[in-house]
Amino acid sequence: MLTAKKSKTTKNAYMVSGNFKKGKNTQSFTKEVIAANKQNAKEYLLSIIGSKHRVKRREITIIKIEELSLDKVSDPIIKYQIGGK
Repeated sequence: MLTAKKSKTTKNAYMVSGNFKKGKNTQSFTKEVIAANKQNAKEYLLSIIGSKHRVKRREITIIKIEELSLDKVSDPIIKYQIGGK
C-alpha cells in the first residue's frame, strides 16, 4: 500500500499589500496568504488577483510583503492552517 509523504516544508502567513490598474482606476488590496517564503507568497497573490480580476501580472504592483506571527493573523482559515486554534 502506498502512502503519501508528508511535506516538511513549513508554511507561514504573509500579508501582501499593493494595487492594480483596472481600466482607468487603480484598486488597492491587502491579502493574507499562506506560503513557504516571500517569493511564493508573491507568485500566489499574482495568480489569485489575475484570475479573479482579469488583470495581467505587469498591471499588479506589490508594495509590501511581511511575514505575520500567529497572533497577528486575522483570517481564521489561515490561522487554523498554520497551527492556530
